[in-house]
Order: sequence, then C-alpha cells, then structure tokens
Amino acid sequence: LEAGMRGILITCNMNERKCVGEAYSLLGEYGDLLYGPEQFSDHEERLSGSDREEDEDDVEAALKKEVGQIRASTEQKLRRFQSVESGANNVVFIRTQGIEPENLVHHILKDMHTTKKKKTRVILRMLPISGTCKAFMEDMKKYTETFFEPWFKAPNKGTFQIVYKARNNSHMSREEVIKELAGIVGSLNPENKVDLNNPQYTIVVEIIKTVCCLSVVRDYVLFRKYNLQEVVKSNKEDAQQNPSSVTEEQNSEVVKAETEEQEKTSKEVKEENK
Repeated sequence: LEAGMRGILITCNMNERKCVGEAYSLLGEYGDLLYGPEQFSDHEERLSGSDREEDEDDVEAALKKEVGQIRASTEQKLRRFQSVESGANNVVFIRTQGIEPENLVHHILKDMHTTKKKKTRVILRMLPISGTCKAFMEDMKKYTETFFEPWFKAPNKGTFQIVYKARNNSHMSREEVIKELAGIVGSLNPENKVDLNNPQYTIVVEIIKTVCCLSVVRDYVLFRKYNLQEVVKSNKEDAQQNPSSVTEEQNSEVVKAETEEQEKTSKEVKEENK
C-alpha cells in the first residue's frame, strides 16, 4: 500500500486469502454490472493466447514462456481490481483502476441492504479509499484541502462526522487529526456542520503505517458502518427506509456505537470484530 493509490480497504477476521478471493468475486460481479466486462486490447489478448513457438526444441524456454503467458493473463484479468500488501493484519487492500471506489462500494452496500442477501463469509467491512497520502499532519492538511472540495467547498456543503482508525502507527494523534481535518472542512464552507447522529457525509480516515487512506461516504449509519455482515441483517425499521433518509431515533443504537467509537479507541477492535 503506497501513497497515491486508490482502492478498497477490506477488514476480515483471520483468513486473509479467503477474504481476497471473496473480494475479487464480489467486486468482479458488481464491477461488470456497473462498468461492463473489462476490455483488453488485441495486443494483450495475443499475449495471453498461444503464440506460435519458433523453437520447439528448447523445452525450457517454451515452459518459461508459458509460465509468463499464464502470469500475464492472470494479471490482466485482475487489472481492474488488484490485491496489494496492506501492511496490517486482517486488512486487505484492493487497488482499483479506472473506476470510482465510492460509487462501487455504495452500490454494493445499497444492493445488499435492500435484498438482505448475504454474499460474503469472511469480509467484515468494505471501505472505499478514493485518496491516499503520507500519514504526517502536514501532508494530510495539504492533501485534504483539495481532496475535500467536491463535497465541502462552497457552494457545496453538508453535515459530516470524522471516523478515525490507525493501525501499526503510533506517531499520529487521533484528536489532532480530527481537529485539523474538521477545521479544513469548516474553512471550505462555514456552513459545513458536524453531526455525529446522522451526517450526510462520513469522512473515513484509515491510517496504516505511514499511509493515510481517505474517503467521504454517504449512508454510513444506515449501512452499518459499511459492514457487509451487519447490513444484511433484517431490521423492521430498515425495511421502510430509503438510503439517506434515516431518522435519528431508528438509528439510536448505531449512533451510540458510532459516538463511542469517536471517543474511545480501546474498544474499536472489539466493535469491528463483533
């Protein structure tokens, strides 16, 4: 995982390999649905096809070539979604190319929330990451001044909350990050207001080692903190609700959990793995 990447951050409970498999399957299904099947150029297709061997005698060379072709065709198949080393246990990062992680993940959660069809076993949360920078306060301030503009720069405005999680990183202060980023949102438009109950936007800050992953998501409360296991659980109140129109009462429990998460770091892991 490096600064500059975009993608989808996925948490699981152990079994990361199975998590990657589930992620490819789920993202592939919805990716094809939203963006159509991946297109490969003729050149790439020729590469992965069987080229005529010029020197059949050289078995070793032919074998090497075949291995290369298999590898090339596999890489191409995964080109839209590519798993990269995340740098933390129980976290899988899928780098995306040519798609909007936020739209895709929101679409998946909306569908699962509506149909209540459980599609994964080991994936817990699926968070779109539409921007990454170095996890140092100066870098983050500079980066978010531009990054937040589409949602929060006047005339755009909205109610928001910031959720913060750091893994394998001890040099960042949670309070300082939340305070600084909230200040930047306020400076883009003074009408942006904090709302911890049912905000229009949730700013997700996920820090892993020295990389800060960012996104601004909708329906964070309704979609159970983007938890794929929780979002398919049937809930009478939810049946009547449309995304983005949840009343505060109906979400009081989720909200309570959310507010506690903002105030206490120690319980986060427990909360996430419930």
